[in-house]
Amino acid sequence: MGLFDRIGDLIESNLNTVLDRAEDPEVTLNAAIREMEDTLTDVRAGTVRLMAERTEMSSRWREAEFEMLEWERKAELALTRGREDLARAALAAKEQVRRAAEPLKRELEAVEGQIARLSDDAHKLQAKLVDAKARRRSLAARHRSAVDRLKVRTTLYSGRIDEAMARASELDREIDALEARGDVAAMGRGPRGLAAELAELEKDERVSAELEALKARVAAR
Repeated sequence: MGLFDRIGDLIESNLNTVLDRAEDPEVTLNAAIREMEDTLTDVRAGTVRLMAERTEMSSRWREAEFEMLEWERKAELALTRGREDLARAALAAKEQVRRAAEPLKRELEAVEGQIARLSDDAHKLQAKLVDAKARRRSLAARHRSAVDRLKVRTTLYSGRIDEAMARASELDREIDALEARGDVAAMGRGPRGLAAELAELEKDERVSAELEALKARVAAR
């Protein structure tokens, strides 16, 4: 791909569309920035070469112009001396120089056009590069912000989880304590406690029977 094609593609590219379609916008943006920087380097190098060519061509064109002026001056001189034949020959020489220099003039105009175009495209590409770098800074800031928010939320949720786990452990301990108290309270109602209560009942019955018998004897006297 030629330099002008590369510049055109980069200038016409829509960063928003490219980034929206990218799996990793930051990586894609960094790649685009590197390509823009490389292309700008090539543009500057190409401009330097073209300017050197323009300088050399301009020098050759000035020499041709000077030579044509000299032949024209000689033609005028010949006419003032009545030598129309020499004037005609001088003008023919001037025309020959002009024809020989005409391709050089067209090349010089083409080079100047290329330099102007490269300069204009370089300004546009530089502006796009500045925009891309600004987007990269914004993207990096958004990434840092997202990471910070994630850290805060993770810490917050982790703290809540720790708090919930601690509360659950506390509840477990409270339940264990209640169950222990229930076990202790139930100990008096185990098999031994029941036997003691039954023995007490039997004792009360014997006492009641003896009391009734005593009452009967006293009443019989």
